[in-house]
Amino acid sequence: MPVTFRTAGLGDLPHVVAMIADDAIAAARTGSYGEEHRAAFAAIEADPNNELIVAELDGELVGTMQLTYIPGIARRGAWRLQIEAVRITSALRGQGLGRKMIEWALDRGRERGCLMAQLTTDKSRRDAHRFYESLGFTASHEGYKLDLA
Repeated sequence: MPVTFRTAGLGDLPHVVAMIADDAIAAARTGSYGEEHRAAFAAIEADPNNELIVAELDGELVGTMQLTYIPGIARRGAWRLQIEAVRITSALRGQGLGRKMIEWALDRGRERGCLMAQLTTDKSRRDAHRFYESLGFTASHEGYKLDLA
């Protein structure tokens, strides 16, 4: 599968939002494409430690993820790669595209000097848990979130 990866442009954003919101869990959190997404995109684009990435296959957007590079004091000042909002177009799931995408992200993190990669996934996403474990991720920590709105 000859997939390519690149930084998303503003013109990609409606499709990215649609991919992220393609299931009931994410749709409630993401909403429909609008001004708040454009504002978030502008902030990501302006921050050298954030990247919104898209995967293309034959000129069509088929995947997306956000990569954040986090400096830290822990682990002797190591940088971490945070991988979020990973989505593959539903028709192409289970064909190896997600694996290629995460492997690309891990290589990108290494290029940026990251010594660790981390991600979160909803507790109800059992298929995602199996997928990340197959890539060598371990469920080593318990995560907590608190809505501030």
